[in-house]
Amino acid sequence: MALTLYDASIPVYVQMLRNLAALLNKAEAHAKANGQPLSDLLEARLAPDMHSLIGQIQLATDAAKGGAARLAGVAPPVMPDTETTYDELKARIAKTLAFVESITPDQVSDDLERTIELPLPRGAMTFTAKDFVLTFSLPNFLFHVSMAYALLRHKGAPIGKMDYLAGGRA
Repeated sequence: MALTLYDASIPVYVQMLRNLAALLNKAEAHAKANGQPLSDLLEARLAPDMHSLIGQIQLATDAAKGGAARLAGVAPPVMPDTETTYDELKARIAKTLAFVESITPDQVSDDLERTIELPLPRGAMTFTAKDFVLTFSLPNFLFHVSMAYALLRHKGAPIGKMDYLAGGRA
């Protein structure tokens, strides 16, 4: 049996969203135990021109829900970027996870050459479905999850590589 677009994408979004939620939980517990305000985590940036933790999580969830939706040919849920608290970010991840988990293998066409168009403010990007998954959607999603991990680690959260890779496994 060949690897499908569904296999290459949806389980990755699901696993890494679960891991992202687990990273947030672990960082929150550490911050509370050490009297560190959660705002220190939420507002953290690696560089002045990079997004804060809030922005990284918003962008990671946008990438997961948008990628899954485009592959399934459905509209992604609308999530305005209004989160300002830890609980709101965790709720956003949970809502995104529920949407991504609702996508079934039958919804994701295995036509690797079908066109997927990504509208952007500076102009649309056009991909084959295969290239969309492998060269844009997954790398973009994993970049933002990685940045969230790096921000939490930078702020002292006791997380490591296995938390990033498997922290959300039950």
